[in-house]
Amino acid sequence: MSAGLPNFLPNLVSRSWEPLQANLALKVLTVDRGLTSKTLIKKVKFMRMRNWVQTLTALVCCVFSVQAEAKQPNFVFIMADDCTFRDIGCYGGQAHTPHIDRLATEGMRFTRCFQAAPMCSPTRHNIYTGQYPVKIGAYPNHTSANPGVKSIVHYLKPLGYRVALSGKKHIGPRSVFPFENPKGADLVEAAGNFFSDCEQGNDSFCIFFCSKEPHTPWDKGDPSRYEASKLKLPPYFVDTPETREAMTRYLAEITYFDGEVGGILGELDKHGLRDNTLVIVVSEQGSSMPFAKWTCYDSGLQSALIARWPGKIQPGSINHAMVEYVDLVPTYVTAAGGTPDPALDGKSLLPVFAGKQEHKKYVFGEMTTRGILNGSETFGIRSVRSDKFKYIWNFTPEIEFRNICMKSPEFESWERKAAAGDADAAEKVRRYKNRPAIELYDITKDPTEWHNLAGKPEYASVQATLKAELDAWMKHCGDKGQQTELEADQHTRGGGKKNKRKQK
Repeated sequence: MSAGLPNFLPNLVSRSWEPLQANLALKVLTVDRGLTSKTLIKKVKFMRMRNWVQTLTALVCCVFSVQAEAKQPNFVFIMADDCTFRDIGCYGGQAHTPHIDRLATEGMRFTRCFQAAPMCSPTRHNIYTGQYPVKIGAYPNHTSANPGVKSIVHYLKPLGYRVALSGKKHIGPRSVFPFENPKGADLVEAAGNFFSDCEQGNDSFCIFFCSKEPHTPWDKGDPSRYEASKLKLPPYFVDTPETREAMTRYLAEITYFDGEVGGILGELDKHGLRDNTLVIVVSEQGSSMPFAKWTCYDSGLQSALIARWPGKIQPGSINHAMVEYVDLVPTYVTAAGGTPDPALDGKSLLPVFAGKQEHKKYVFGEMTTRGILNGSETFGIRSVRSDKFKYIWNFTPEIEFRNICMKSPEFESWERKAAAGDADAAEKVRRYKNRPAIELYDITKDPTEWHNLAGKPEYASVQATLKAELDAWMKHCGDKGQQTELEADQHTRGGGKKNKRKQK
């Protein structure tokens, strides 16, 4: 409950006490931030004492006891940067991630969490607004939300929260995202400073810790702990020395990120905030290796999500419900005691945290290449996924799909191997550059999305159903397909190609 008196209290108190007593009692009540109506009514009815000093003293005790029992939960959100979910230890990956793995044993690990866009900037707008990227104008990279869009800050501040972001931003404008920005040399120091400040002020808080790892250039951590020759490569990779060497540096940065997670959680414990804090850790979109980031395959759109909330989430639990990043804002608002805005595209995860294994029937994705380094000018991609099938629509299959990973030493080694006559390398390079108009995959049988079922008569009904769902979603978002792609420059900060100074 927000600060101020519940409507029933003035009349109840004025009927219960003499004017002087009532006036003093109401002054005390107005400082409260979290009164529970049912509890307070019960206590107020028994406070008809003759001595108004005794009455006031008892009422003060009542107020503080109710505040303690009604304390709002805190929210800590920790996000990696370009991390394929399959590479994290507790997801069966090769990266050494003891802190994230421990968090999974203390909370719930989600096996099917998705974001709506496999790029940094649209993903972050997606998370903080609870709305899909095209709908709010934030769909190319280096983007900004439309003026007037609301973010998590606008929803939680009126509920009494401090809302902060530490680390990578990649969002705009400031009017849409007026986060506090805690100071610190790194994420862990910023965490300690912010928790200490909130502890002193007895403030409820929501803070997003946004790492810059394992984003390229993969220069953090210790690659020597990963022996290149012993690494297991994904089946869609071409096996070259350059690819293996890159993987050692990439995995080392995931371990570095895990250390950041451990440091932040350590600060939370140090300040005695663990028990009343919902912690969520996500991996963002996939890595900048081929067939992940910048694609609508699961390696690009799917995310790790681990949630810990003592007393609310069963430790060591696994949930297979399909959830999306747009579900985070309504989750926080509901947990804080508010009512989610009808404009939000997600729905609260609280029933899922309680163990429900169903949440959404379909999840969606979009990719815009205009505005990224070495990106195709107009190669738009849209996708829809059910629990079993994935449908992908490539708007312009007649042109080559491109992005910055094709300039990397590892991809160039793929091309050299293909040119030397290696059939496997040639096929993987071809598939990355050239996409059919429609792709359809049975995710349960083909999790790496390699065997296209589009156009096969036995899957015609599935294809038609998914196409209809995708069309409806695009209409909901105001997505006009190729026309929306051609207008992408209007939604980038600084205007299209001018933003290609950095690859995010």
